Amino acid sequence: MWDFKEETMSIQYEKLERCYEYYRSIADFHPRVGLILGSGLGGYAKNMHVEKEIPYREIPDFPVSTVQGHDGRFLLGWIGKVPVVVMKGRVHYYEGYSMEEVVLPVRLMKKIGIEILFLTNASGGINPEFAAGDFMMIRDQIASFVPSPLIGQNIEKLGTRFPDMTHIYDEELQHLIRETAEEERVPLREGVYLQTTGPNFESPAEVKMYGLLGADAVGMSTACEAVAARHAGIRVCGISCVSNMASGISGKELSHQEVQAVADQRSAEFERLVTKIIEKM
Repeated sequence: MWDFKEETMSIQYEKLERCYEYYRSIADFHPRVGLILGSGLGGYAKNMHVEKEIPYREIPDFPVSTVQGHDGRFLLGWIGKVPVVVMKGRVHYYEGYSMEEVVLPVRLMKKIGIEILFLTNASGGINPEFAAGDFMMIRDQIASFVPSPLIGQNIEKLGTRFPDMTHIYDEELQHLIRETAEEERVPLREGVYLQTTGPNFESPAEVKMYGLLGADAVGMSTACEAVAARHAGIRVCGISCVSNMASGISGKELSHQEVQAVADQRSAEFERLVTKIIEKM
């Protein structure tokens, strides 16, 4: 009997292989750290020595970001002495991609060599002690409101069927982030990040519910990438820029422009912190 899920996963793995073959045909660079840039970090390239840029649109079967402020290219190079691949722009589930397509970049970065994935994003603050512009190290996450990227037939080459998620965010890397933030005198919150599908912002009632569930911040990315990374055996860490207080907390209406503006205002300090952390990895 024909199995639709098995066929879908086979197609996704074939896409991954085509992306990898293309990469190997144009680059001989083996990064150890992968960095996904969220809103406000689009100009990060100035903090690294870039050896090569690969626009997403040139990679066969690769998803292309359609969101304003997400450029859409891989940057290969060095942050200090650490070889890195930087995703300048990510793709989101709300853009119409399947969840397997959304995490394809993470799986490609694994195939080209990364051992650590550093996730960044902009989020809405739920914790009433937070304020717009705060940085929050992600200690844990809630991904129950979006489809798992692991649904369907498991491909053993990617990871085990039932991967453990007890420590999605690596505790040693969390310690490194705390230590570096203290050294750089950058105030750092900690908390739980919750992903929704988007693209609409959450209602006040939804935000209240998320807070009751234990979420400190909410956004439209990241958690699915972390699941795919852990499935593949990649160590994960993450920092979120709380670019606004979530709906119903501040009493203000929300807009993408506001999110982008606050993230841009905090970008210099965010870039400095991220750079110092990666230099120690």
